[in-house]
Parts: sequence; structure tokens; C-alpha cells
Amino acid sequence: MFRRLQRFQYAVDGALALLYLFFAYVTYGIFAYQWPDIVFLMLGIYAVAIALRRVSPGLALGVAWVASVLQMSFGLYPGIFNVATLLVLYTTAAYGGRFVRYLGLASVGLGSAVAAAWLALQGAGIGVSTTLLGALQLPQVILQFALLFGMLVVVLGSAWLIGLLMRAMMRNRESKLAREAAEQDVIVEQERNRIARDMHDVVAHSLAVVIAQADGARYARAHDPEAVDEALIAISTTARDALGDVRLLLGQLRHSQGDGPQPVLADLDRLLDQLRASGLTIDFEQRGAPRALGTAHELSIYRIIQEAITNALRHGDRAAPVALRFEWLDDRVDLTITNGIDVPTTTEELHIGHGLAGMTERAALVGGSLRAQPDGRRFVVTATLPTAAAT
Repeated sequence: MFRRLQRFQYAVDGALALLYLFFAYVTYGIFAYQWPDIVFLMLGIYAVAIALRRVSPGLALGVAWVASVLQMSFGLYPGIFNVATLLVLYTTAAYGGRFVRYLGLASVGLGSAVAAAWLALQGAGIGVSTTLLGALQLPQVILQFALLFGMLVVVLGSAWLIGLLMRAMMRNRESKLAREAAEQDVIVEQERNRIARDMHDVVAHSLAVVIAQADGARYARAHDPEAVDEALIAISTTARDALGDVRLLLGQLRHSQGDGPQPVLADLDRLLDQLRASGLTIDFEQRGAPRALGTAHELSIYRIIQEAITNALRHGDRAAPVALRFEWLDDRVDLTITNGIDVPTTTEELHIGHGLAGMTERAALVGGSLRAQPDGRRFVVTATLPTAAAT
């Protein structure tokens, strides 16, 4: 019900409420009204709605309704102070949840109807309790109601639509930032994989040469002593070159990795919140009893989920929810990540990129397996990782 804001946002909304009170008092000369105390009370309630509009859009909408009913009850015509209603309607669309957002839209229609009826009856010089059947003013009242209703729907609806447009712009900006961050993470991860493969090639090749030279020198020692010196020279040269290459690659890897700790399963909620902020709907479910895993296993699970959901954000149907399932078994954990795709794709049409290859390598690194394939209008990533050796 209540949203957490940054400190400056609380200050801005509080200052806006105070400015609203000041300009409403000064501009309209409230002491000209018949009930100045009621006007003070009404403006104070509107100011509360402005102060609460981003903290709790639903509560602010309810407070604005109380002020509007109080305004009509004492016969106070619309004025500059009703800009508070526009601000609240804007906020319900820009910051409210789905229910509050549509509640704001309903308030546009209901509020316009109530206000138009009240103004039409006041303009016709008759009270709400007067029987209209057969009254000469009835056609005039109906015409006034229709015109006022249309005008109010345009004014109030415009505030709500502007809020909805602003919401879309904020979501688009958040999605762009999340996509850029995800792409940057993928680039970094690809570079680290490249360095790891280079290091593997350097070490594997160098050790193969060293082993071959050592075995050859051992067998040739009795028949050709000079060959031992040549083998030792080759071993020394190869090891020295490999050491230089490994130091270079480790320096590159340390520079690209940064000083921060590696993510673990405890960081998964933060990752999902970041991806949800980009516009994705993520359903997370766990079955079985979670258990402690080794660092390598937790890192592999985290990276697989990160890559799979990032692919859903970049290539999938963002309107469809992403389903993330953990199933903890006695000797393994099964992961399933399912997302929608815009166009049905067969396995033969699937382009295997670095992301899918990286997920497969992550699973194989801890002795597990991974499969990623389309299923109609869905894309399913399933991974099985053993846990017996991790504890």
C-alpha cells in the first residue's frame, strides 16, 4: 500500500503540498466564501492528498474523494484548488499498481458524472432533492449535464492519460537501462570466457609439451645423454613462456572481474527485482527443501538464471510472464526457466549464441547438464546440477 521513496522525493511532495496551500489561499481569497473554516478544512485535506500521492496513490485517491464530497456538500464551486484532483489522478496512473490505476480511471468517469450532475442542478437553480419529473428545467438540466460531463471527462481523463504516458516512458527508460546493463554483463562474461579458454589452451599445450619432453628424456637418458639437456632446455623454455602467458591472462581476468564478490543465491532476489523493474513479470517457485551449496554451484545457478532471464528480456515476448522453478531433490537441484516467444521456433531454426553456450558450460563446470529449446510459443531452459558433491 505504501511505496518507499528517496528522501528528496518526500521533501518535494511535502513542499508541493505547502505551495498548493499558499497559492490556493492567496489566489482565491477564501475569506470571501460563506464558510471559511470549511474551506480551510477542505484545502487541508487536498494538501494531504498531494503529500501522499506518491507514497500511497490509492490512499491519496481516497483522501481526494473525501475533499471533493466535502466541497460539494457545502456548495463550493470548482476553483484553482481542484488542481489537487488532477495531480492525484495523474499519480494513480503514473505510480499506482494495476488495481489503483484502474480505480483512478473509474474515478474519472464517476467523478465527472457526480460533479456534472451537481453543477447542472446548481446551475438550474434547483436542489438535489427536488422532483424533476415534469419540471420545465429538465431539458436544460440534461443539456448542461451532458456538456459538463464531456468537459470534465476531457479534463480529468487528460490528467490520468498523461500519468499513463509518463508511466510508459519511465518503464521504457528502466527497460533500456536494464537491457544495456544486461548486454554489458554479457560482454564482460564473454570476455572472461574467452580468457578462460585461452588459459586452458596455454596450460594444456604447455603441460603436454613438458610431459612429452620429460618422458622422452627419461627414456633417452641411457643411450643419448645430450638429449636430456635438450629436453630440459625445451621444458624450461616452454614453462617460462607458459608462465608469462598465464600471468598476462590472469591480469586481464582480474581487471575485467573487478574487486566485488561473486554473486550467490542470496543475491537472487535482488537480481529478480532488477529484471522485474525492466517490465518483466517473473513468477518464482521453489519445491523441496533448499540446502547449502558450494560457491561454484551457487555461482553457476546464479549465472544460468541471469543469462536465461536476460535472453527472455532481449529476445522473448515481454508481455508473457517468465516462470522460474527450483526443485530440490536428494542429490540434485533442477532448474526450469520458461518464457514466451513472439514467433514459434523449431530447434532446427534456433541460433545457438554465446549466451546459451555459456550456460551450458556453467552447468558442465559443476558436473551438471543444461538443455535450452523452444516449445511452441515458449522457450524452455532446464538445468540439472548435482548437489551431493557440493555440500
